[in-house]
Amino acid sequence: MSTVERSIEVGVPVTTAYNQWTQFESFPQFMDGVVRIDQISPTTTHWVTSIGGVHREFDAEITEQNPDERIAWTSVDGPKQAGVVTFHRLDENTSKVMLQMDFAPEGLVETAGDKLGVVGRRIQGDLERFKSFIESRGSEEAGWRGTVERPTP
Repeated sequence: MSTVERSIEVGVPVTTAYNQWTQFESFPQFMDGVVRIDQISPTTTHWVTSIGGVHREFDAEITEQNPDERIAWTSVDGPKQAGVVTFHRLDENTSKVMLQMDFAPEGLVETAGDKLGVVGRRIQGDLERFKSFIESRGSEEAGWRGTVERPTP
């Protein structure tokens, strides 16, 4: 498994950043390679991606969610990945979005891309596009304020 950690400061309140991040179907507007995300249930999403000519579909399950603090997920099928995005209040109108993702590269191309830092650059670009997206809007499209408790081991 490989791990990538990236963060960015955004010029919106933490609640605005968090609420927008819960709108998974908007991810294709700022995530490179994400074709579509369907919200299947409050905790399940179906992803369609096309990255470097590799097309994939998989489901992901939200494993923990605390409003204005964190959203954690893991893939249910398809490529093995898990991660967490956390939201930190810096001041009334500025927040920090931190993303950590663990993933298992599949095949020679993905393994080489991982070693060359391609995934980290892609994630940083996605965060920069999220920053532009949310700051240009000034407010979130909507937000899901539900809580998902972390499963007990």
